[in-house]
Amino acid sequence: QVQLVESGGGLVQPGGSLRLSCAASGSLFNIYAMGWYRQASGKQREWVATITSGGGTTYKDSVKGRFTISRDNAKNTVYLQMNSLKPEDTAVYYCNAKKLATNYWGQGTQVTVSS
Repeated sequence: QVQLVESGGGLVQPGGSLRLSCAASGSLFNIYAMGWYRQASGKQREWVATITSGGGTTYKDSVKGRFTISRDNAKNTVYLQMNSLKPEDTAVYYCNAKKLATNYWGQGTQVTVSS
């Protein structure tokens, strides 16, 4: 089992920044990728960014150049630095870990971008 706990969400004005954190615990062996997804009210959950065990990163087109995913292996933590935030980035952000054939999810953290 893998447990994921997100933090760092909140209310921010357009153009502002937030950094989300995802602390992982449990059986972390064989996790080959971790990432962030988001779900806006009334919409389906969508993928945002991924970082692989080898350190490779990929991003949804609409966040490229604004969001950066990174990790601290010593702390078993993955981060999502979000800059130049827009109202359309408002959503609940979920951390995801892929281990063998299983997806693990955190409880989510709310990000609201509004003036």
